[in-house]
Amino acid sequence: MPSANRRINVWYGILILIIAVIIGRLFYLQIIRHDYYRAEALADQLKEYEIVADRGVVKAHEGSQVVNLVLNQKLYTLYADPGYIKDVPATAATASAISGGNPAEYEAAMRRTDTRYVVLAKRLSELQRNQIIEQKMPGIGIQAVNYRNYPQNNLAAQILGFVNDDGKGSYGVEQFYNKELSGTPGKLKAVTDVRGVPLAASKDNIRVDPKAGSDLILTLDLGMQKQLESILKAGLDKARSNSGSALIIDPNTSAIRAMTNWPTYNPAEYFNEKNAEVFNNAAVSSPLEVGSTMKILTTSAALDLGVIKPDTSFYDSGRWELDSHTITNIEEVGGAGTRTITQVLDMSINTGAVWMLMQMGGGEINKQARERWYDYMVNRFQLGKATGVEQGYEANGYIPDPVNGYALQLTYANTSFGQAMAATPLQMAAALAAIVNGGTYYKPHLVEQVGNQIKKPEAVRSGVVAQSVSSQIRSWMEYVVSTHFFEKRFGDNYSVGGKTGTAQIASPAGGYYEDRFNGTYIGFVGGDRPQYVIVVRVNEPKIGGYAGAGAAQPIFGSIAHMLIDNYGVIPKSR
Repeated sequence: MPSANRRINVWYGILILIIAVIIGRLFYLQIIRHDYYRAEALADQLKEYEIVADRGVVKAHEGSQVVNLVLNQKLYTLYADPGYIKDVPATAATASAISGGNPAEYEAAMRRTDTRYVVLAKRLSELQRNQIIEQKMPGIGIQAVNYRNYPQNNLAAQILGFVNDDGKGSYGVEQFYNKELSGTPGKLKAVTDVRGVPLAASKDNIRVDPKAGSDLILTLDLGMQKQLESILKAGLDKARSNSGSALIIDPNTSAIRAMTNWPTYNPAEYFNEKNAEVFNNAAVSSPLEVGSTMKILTTSAALDLGVIKPDTSFYDSGRWELDSHTITNIEEVGGAGTRTITQVLDMSINTGAVWMLMQMGGGEINKQARERWYDYMVNRFQLGKATGVEQGYEANGYIPDPVNGYALQLTYANTSFGQAMAATPLQMAAALAAIVNGGTYYKPHLVEQVGNQIKKPEAVRSGVVAQSVSSQIRSWMEYVVSTHFFEKRFGDNYSVGGKTGTAQIASPAGGYYEDRFNGTYIGFVGGDRPQYVIVVRVNEPKIGGYAGAGAAQPIFGSIAHMLIDNYGVIPKSR
């Protein structure tokens, strides 16, 4: 009997020990390791969703109102989580029937084992979204995505840019201000059921609400923009040119009132474009050798340095031999003779521009002449570097180094009349604005308000040229307009000045094509003071005559009359 009791006690002790081990293990698992195993249990059921933020809208001026130029349109992305899909063929058939997709492709996507997220379709409508949800298909989800809507169609397309399928701004202001426009996405971390559908009432759900992006208000006048686009296209057609640019800025702030290029595109259907070059705003991204419009800048620098005066005259030999090359003029200039600065601009005399550059060096294109001219081009007129305008892919342009390089006398002689250098139409507009407004260079800008922040005009440099130089250059440019042909003349009560440019196109093999030219025109419109600066570019016109005078000048004339007739140009007071 005692041995039997001992056996019972032993077994009882073993039982107690087992129970104690089990209780201890349960305590360890449920209390000490509770958070770990709970997280493990939730891992397959806990999914994180991004809640898209409303992208900021883009607005612009239309008369006295501010109107929407770009809005949001909510569409939907259809996706699959292959881990939750049980009946792949049936699910693929149903989802593709609603979305208009390919059942075989959907089925292949749903059988993938290397991912838990496969996009099946994009840009689904609200109706399609509701139909998908009604089917309650395990592993099939729908996600809202903001796409852009353009109530003004393709107006100002290259200024605006577009938003790609990933929600990222590309080109234009959409790219430049992508962060501000995007806002901050929200977050939903939710426990899901066996179908992958979030359980709304779960205490384990975490939600962070999205923060909407900032709206933009542009400096553009939409009425002016529409007319500029029409004028440029009509002018290019008449000149038999396939591409070109035009822009209008306020010279007293460098606010861009209108800017356009041809060809253009529809930003709502950017994905249909085969040539990505059309997305670029060529007025800011495509520099060119500007031709004789550069003579305005050369003359301004020489006059400001005091090496010429308004009444200066000089003997022009009609040719310069520099670095084994000869610089000459167009036939209409004639041979050698005494010339004035007025004639250099009016007749567009290349050798006269070179002569003015020589005066910066005491009579030759030496290091002093090159460095002084370089200082004006780069540090005063701000060429050779991006302006900072709110656009994607702005180009720097090119100004040659004044000290290091090959054939520097010839190179710098060429820059005096707009060859061997490159600038964008916007750079030339901002430089001319600084010359004719009295000498202040303002940073060109397209955006006047970001959210609640109002942006003020930014003066980059004052004293670009003296007030007296500004006044004299305006007078010379007005004279040039008065002596050149326009289908419709300008009234004496308005101040209209300008300068043509015809530039040979550089050959990739070196040198220049003999029969390929670009035409340019820079000018201003105003009364007692300039109110608008205009720049026109026409690429390779196929008409007779000079590209500047024959192709770009008529477009300038139409733009100037449009501004006088419709956009508040104040006549001269006397």
